[in-house]
Amino acid sequence: MTTTTDGEASLAPPDSGAERSGPLKIVPVRHPGRWVAVAIALVLVAQLVHALVTNPGLEWATFRQYFFDPSVLHGVWLTIELTFYAAVAGFAGGMVLAFMRLSPNPLLRVTAYAYVWVVRSVPLLVQVLFWFNISYLYSRLSIGVPFGPEFFSFSTTHLVSSVSAAVIALSVNEAAFASEIVRAGVLSVSHGQLEAAAALGIPRRRQLMRIVLPQAMRTIAPNAANQLISLFKNTSIVSVMAIMELFYTVQVIYGRTSRIVPMLLVATVWYVLLTTLLTIFQYYVERRFAKGTTRVLPPTPVERVRLAIRDLRAAAADEGTPR
Repeated sequence: MTTTTDGEASLAPPDSGAERSGPLKIVPVRHPGRWVAVAIALVLVAQLVHALVTNPGLEWATFRQYFFDPSVLHGVWLTIELTFYAAVAGFAGGMVLAFMRLSPNPLLRVTAYAYVWVVRSVPLLVQVLFWFNISYLYSRLSIGVPFGPEFFSFSTTHLVSSVSAAVIALSVNEAAFASEIVRAGVLSVSHGQLEAAAALGIPRRRQLMRIVLPQAMRTIAPNAANQLISLFKNTSIVSVMAIMELFYTVQVIYGRTSRIVPMLLVATVWYVLLTTLLTIFQYYVERRFAKGTTRVLPPTPVERVRLAIRDLRAAAADEGTPR
């Protein structure tokens, strides 16, 4: 039996594993379940595409004929206009209601709460029909001293058209939901920051514009965008007033041609396209207000595609380089 000293042990040859030259081979972790899920998803997508392309009931020829029809494009434009006007008026009113809810004045708080409670309790279809028939309830409106003499009055018969009633109904409904979105965003900002700003002598208006709203927008933006998309789709409800927006225009055409499914497909594709544009807008708005939370912003979809192409080119160049 022989023994070695510490010095001899240090001179002993390393084991065979350490004698290997070259970089270590890294074996990636296998995910068989993930690849099975991908294969199933691809099969389902392929079946869906095949069913859409080969189903004769969809009548793609009729779809192509009416997709860019002038009446359909007019309906699309009117739908966009209804969404824009209702969104601007609704979110403006929602901000006022939100700050009324946050006001220390109990009368303002109760008034805003009552408005939100009533509007959210009544279905949008009922609100649309109510504003459409406002002239039945109030045949004349007057301006003057409350409970006193009138300066002048006017008839409401031709004052509120069907489009105006639709915009009012959508705006009133939107304001109730937007107020809760804005209120939640304002409440998400730490109250300690307002106390620090007040200690520095920053005016209340500047506190709101420079401290509260920029941080609140991180919470407001995703919910507001979802509400805007819901508003865009809810414009189809005003078809009960025979307004020639997208859905009612499609109804008129398939009532005349009896091509129900392809015309509904025309409306569906237009809704999907416009909703996709709103989703892209939502992505960039959220990215804009995320600058204060992350050091490096995540790449945009276009940048991701460019990075993927660059990585593929780099991998192809490495394979072609002789070793």
